[in-house]
Amino acid sequence: MLTTVRDFFTRTRGVNSPDRMDVLTYAYLIIGTLVMFGPVLWLILSSFKDINEITRFPPRLLPYRQQTVEVMGYDEPLPVFNVTMEDGSVRTLARARRVGIEAQMVDPAAPEEIIRVNINTMTPVEAVFFSFDNYMRGVERFDFVRYFWNTLVVTVVATILTLFVNSMAAFALSKYKFPGSNAIFLTMIATLLVPLSVILVPLLLVITQIGWFNSLIGLIIPTIATPTGVFLLRQYMLTIPDELLESARLDGASEWRIYLQVILPLARPALAVLAIFSVMWRWNDFLWPLVVLQNSDFFTLQVGLNSFRGELQTQWDLVLAMTVLTALPVTIVFAFLQKYITTGIATTGMK
Repeated sequence: MLTTVRDFFTRTRGVNSPDRMDVLTYAYLIIGTLVMFGPVLWLILSSFKDINEITRFPPRLLPYRQQTVEVMGYDEPLPVFNVTMEDGSVRTLARARRVGIEAQMVDPAAPEEIIRVNINTMTPVEAVFFSFDNYMRGVERFDFVRYFWNTLVVTVVATILTLFVNSMAAFALSKYKFPGSNAIFLTMIATLLVPLSVILVPLLLVITQIGWFNSLIGLIIPTIATPTGVFLLRQYMLTIPDELLESARLDGASEWRIYLQVILPLARPALAVLAIFSVMWRWNDFLWPLVVLQNSDFFTLQVGLNSFRGELQTQWDLVLAMTVLTALPVTIVFAFLQKYITTGIATTGMK
């Protein structure tokens, strides 16, 4: 197995050595991988940093933490520095106190003597350290369980309704011939050009009038009909032979039975793709929940993350840690179901 994987990643067009096209191909793939996964790696590593390390310039990729040492006679551990002495030697000392530009240092092995040095001669002793303090403090201040449950309910219910509504519309537009069907389809696709910010106020007024403001149902219902889903499913259903439907009708099957027992099983790959897309859309949605929800009991994860943002300061250490936790479930779902995306999209629109 390992030999097969190694041969796959090391194979080249050149016979004895990589040629120019091999070099360009591997360079393109490496750069593409860094562009795609570099920000994700930076997010994960930064979630282990404290606020001082996050705001440090120039930034560092790995999370560093200054080392400390317990010294006899001091209640708290003292930070450790490498200090350049007057004779040019370098000593590792612990800082007991700082007064202006002068620091009072002690040798951990002989803490009785106080050594006064200029702070400009000190270099902190640091090491790579992965601390889960941001995660623990974030969970304590961030009602993760409640927000997770709200997001899960919205995602699951909205995805089920999205599959049901969009599949019925796609079935009608792909298998029924009636005047204006193409115009309806083109109008539906044209709505992709309309951003949410344009219809945000009218949609909010409608939700308020029917009493769905500040509720999960007002968050779910307006988002279930998506032109992208209708387009994806319609193009896939066009590949289903009409003879199957005619045979079912001759056997006495109703249109509902044809839809449920013929169309939906055959359109399973496209439905899986739309389900994955819907899960990612609902899970990561921020603007519409931010407008609709005011009661924190109904907040989703994305809206809850906004609570770490103050008027004067943003707690980036907690934001990054909670962002990793928020993105983890949908990332796992995508990792396990990504093969359905390639299968469904590859077969969409084929005749």
